[in-house]
Amino acid sequence: MATGLVWRLKRYGRFCSTKTTGQPWKVFEANNNRPEIVLTIVECGYLMVFQGQESLDTIPLHSGSDFLKVHQKTDNLMFRFTVKGESRMIRMQFDGSSRAEAIRECSSAVEKLMEYLPVTTQDDAPPPPNQPPTEQGKVVGFEPEVVQGPLSIKRLTQHLLGENPVTLPRMYHHGSLAQGDLEPILRVCLLDPSFHAFVEKVEGELRKLLQE
Repeated sequence: MATGLVWRLKRYGRFCSTKTTGQPWKVFEANNNRPEIVLTIVECGYLMVFQGQESLDTIPLHSGSDFLKVHQKTDNLMFRFTVKGESRMIRMQFDGSSRAEAIRECSSAVEKLMEYLPVTTQDDAPPPPNQPPTEQGKVVGFEPEVVQGPLSIKRLTQHLLGENPVTLPRMYHHGSLAQGDLEPILRVCLLDPSFHAFVEKVEGELRKLLQE
């Protein structure tokens, strides 16, 4: 493996938009039966992903932001680019002993990536690694507005996207699932290769609602 900074990944997914049928997402995970997945950025300007001795991807970083778009969302990095007319998307989830550590690892990689190209971030993305991450949806020194009664669709959408977080009324805190039921359902969804694309579509539809 080339010499450079190295980060461990919990999950790595590759999406190819082609005309062939089949599952568009291919997901790699580090588990007991497979070697760990690592991301490295070498000084000559290449991002490389390995699982053990197997190379999963090599991305040139000197091509510029017109070729490569990078977005950070908490402990995930998303890459979008086109190769020979084929649209590709890559998603990496960073590993850590806790979610807070995974977010810091992701932010550390972003810091290095920004030496080569711009990286956009979600509103709830954490500060640089030398600062502790704040609560999701909040910024240091900012208290969300406390609202009463039902909210409009646009106001709820802004809250869900983190663009204008509020403290929701009590009526929005009751769920139909019993305590403990959500985690196993979420784990099954995350293992479904099509789930990541579904989440992207939901976010896209929410942003369309803001334009209405």
